[in-house]
Amino acid sequence: MTATDAIVIGGGIHGCCTAINLALRGMRPIVLEKNTVGRHASGVNAGGVRQLMRHTAEVPLSIAAMDKWERLDDLLGPELAKNCEFIGGVGQIGIAESEAEMEWCRARVAEMRSLGYEFEEVIDAAELRRLVPAAADICRGGIISRRDGHANPFRTTQSFRSRAEQLGVRVMERTRVTGLEKGDGGWTVATDNGAFKADVVVNCGGAWAWQVAAMVGEHFPKTHFASTLMVTSRMPHFIDPVVIGIDRVLSFKQTEAGTVVIGGGILGDPDLDAETADTVADRMVVSAQTVYEFFPILRRATIVRSWAGLEALMPDVIPVIGPSRVAPNLWHAFGFSGHGFQLGPIVGSVIADLVADGKCAIPIAAFSPTRFTLDGKLPSPAH
Repeated sequence: MTATDAIVIGGGIHGCCTAINLALRGMRPIVLEKNTVGRHASGVNAGGVRQLMRHTAEVPLSIAAMDKWERLDDLLGPELAKNCEFIGGVGQIGIAESEAEMEWCRARVAEMRSLGYEFEEVIDAAELRRLVPAAADICRGGIISRRDGHANPFRTTQSFRSRAEQLGVRVMERTRVTGLEKGDGGWTVATDNGAFKADVVVNCGGAWAWQVAAMVGEHFPKTHFASTLMVTSRMPHFIDPVVIGIDRVLSFKQTEAGTVVIGGGILGDPDLDAETADTVADRMVVSAQTVYEFFPILRRATIVRSWAGLEALMPDVIPVIGPSRVAPNLWHAFGFSGHGFQLGPIVGSVIADLVADGKCAIPIAAFSPTRFTLDGKLPSPAH
């Protein structure tokens, strides 16, 4: 049986970042990944590094995460940081196509100002076309966070994995957790590749995290979804910001290579047991048509590939971050509901602070596991 300080279950960006931060605090974590690092949500998402239009509870995390992204050299070293292909400061824009959506943008910015946040601003049609000349006439303006950007999700997750290994973290792929038991000597983690003992366990299991928690009698919602993406052939450069929709499903960016990655939340068909998800052609057609309406230039593009990633989905669409409700020295960080990529660098730091100090500087009460009942449901609102 292998003994170590901490076991991190899940080799996505949050698991790898958690391992890095635990190692920087002098611990010797092992990452257990049942598939391969970045195989599901972390390595196959759209790569948005986004503060824009987040749930207000996530905003402090997102701002702190952006600081980390802008200083990736400090965390990863120059070579691995470069490998992430992070481009910041190009902005993310929520495009409005109606006066009702423009009014929503104004109300959103007013709400954010009332909370003390000034990174979002309303832009009119003229400013939108200055930033995105290819936008169609139906686009009236929108809302922007100018600090935002994008990165290569697969390369980023692999860079975090490599940094963890540089710090002495052992990453074990094809190692599925089959049992979790707390005893006087700490945690025993059973896997199909041997058993491990550790003082601390961190559950970063993504869409399968509820299964890990259930091993100790702790229940969470079992919901998950498959978010689909398409990529086009190379096109001449025509856009710098990342663009998302407000009421309609729309998300795309142009990479440095000229390809356009199109996402936005079109759903595929997930199969949790088989650890795979299929795209659905009819739904992808709707996504492509929406993109064409906003950006007619994309009628010249050819879709060359599509795929889907499996992600956990919480009923309130915000993550679970915090200590287990039923067992000491078990921590959770999962359920990012399609918008966890940007948060990865700070979530790993938060978990390390909680493990080492029992507290962190960023408010995370909204993400507490205690918001769920013991049978894994959100309490009904009071009437």
